[in-house]
Amino acid sequence: MTAEPSPLTIAQLAELAGVSTATVSKVVNGRSEVSSETRAAVEELIRRHGYRRQRRRSTPTALVELVFHALEGDYPVEITKGVAEVAREHGLTVGISELRRDHSAVDAWMEGVLRRRPSGVIAVFSGLAEAQHERLAHHEIPLVLLDPADAPGKNIPSVGAGNWNGGLTATRHLLELGHRRIGIITGPDSALSSRARLDGYRTALDMAGVPVDPELIGRGDFLVEGGLAEAHRLLSRPGRPTAIFATNDGQAIGVYHAAHELGLRIPDDLSVIGFDDLPSVRWAIPPLTTIRQPLSQMAAAATSMMLTLAAGEPLPQSRIELATDLVVRGSTAPPGLPAS
Repeated sequence: MTAEPSPLTIAQLAELAGVSTATVSKVVNGRSEVSSETRAAVEELIRRHGYRRQRRRSTPTALVELVFHALEGDYPVEITKGVAEVAREHGLTVGISELRRDHSAVDAWMEGVLRRRPSGVIAVFSGLAEAQHERLAHHEIPLVLLDPADAPGKNIPSVGAGNWNGGLTATRHLLELGHRRIGIITGPDSALSSRARLDGYRTALDMAGVPVDPELIGRGDFLVEGGLAEAHRLLSRPGRPTAIFATNDGQAIGVYHAAHELGLRIPDDLSVIGFDDLPSVRWAIPPLTTIRQPLSQMAAAATSMMLTLAAGEPLPQSRIELATDLVVRGSTAPPGLPAS
C-alpha cells in the first residue's frame, strides 16, 4: 500500500512553482498582489500536493520592542521608565531602537523584530508606515502607538495626551497674567501634537478677544536649536512679544538662551512657558513654568494595552488620552514695561 505524500511547506511549494516564498505566502493568505497565472499555478500545486502550515512559535519572546524616532533629551528617558515599570511586573525585558528617517534602518529593524518575535511593539512619536503595520499584524505581533505623530490608522491602538487643552491652558495662563502679545513656537507641522497645541493657543486668544498675529507664530522643530532660532526672530522684531509659549520644554530652553543673548530677563522682560515638564526644567534659572504631559503614565498605559492584545483579549478602547496640567514656577509673571 502506497503511503500518502506529505503536504508541502511554503518553501517547497515556492521551489516547485519557481517563485519566492513571499509570493506563495500571499497566495495562501489571499493577498491580491499576485498575477492570475502565478496564483493559478500555486493553487494547482496546493490541490495536487496539499499545504502544510508551519506552526507558529507557541509563545512570543518575553520582550517589549520600544522604538523611537530619535533618542534625544529627557523625553525618551521618561517614556522608557513607564514602559520598564509595567514590563518588569510581567517579567519582560525592554529593547530600545532608534530609527530616525533611515529607511534601511527601518527595514533592518523590522527583520530583527520578526526574528525575535517580541510580545509586542510600542512605537513612539513617529508611527511606522502602513506596510510595517501590516507585517507586524501578519505575524501576530501587537502594535501600540505612543504620542503618535499623525492620526493613527484604522484599528491601530494609541495613547496620547490632551495637547489641545494643554495649548489652551498655557495661553490662558499668560492671558490671565495680563499678556496680550503672546508668541508661540510650534513643533513640526507634520506632528499631530504640534498642530493641536497651536489650535489650543489660537482658541484661547480668540476666546479672550485677542487677535492672532501671524508674525508671533514661530515654526519650530521640538529641538533646543529650533527654539533658539525662532525666539531670536520673535524677540528681535519691532513690538516683540512679552511672553512666549514654547510647545515643548526643549524649545523653551532655546528661548532662555535667546533671551540671555539679547539681554532680556525672565520673567521681568519676558515670560516663558513650556510643555512636557521634563525633570531637568525645574533646575532652569528661573525654574520653568510648563504644561505637564504625563509621559511615564502614557508609556505605562501603552504597555498595558500591548499586553492585553498579546494575551488575545480585546481592548475596552483603542485610544487613550491622558490629561495635561499647568505647573507654575518662576518663568511667568505679569508683563513689565512696554517693549521699546
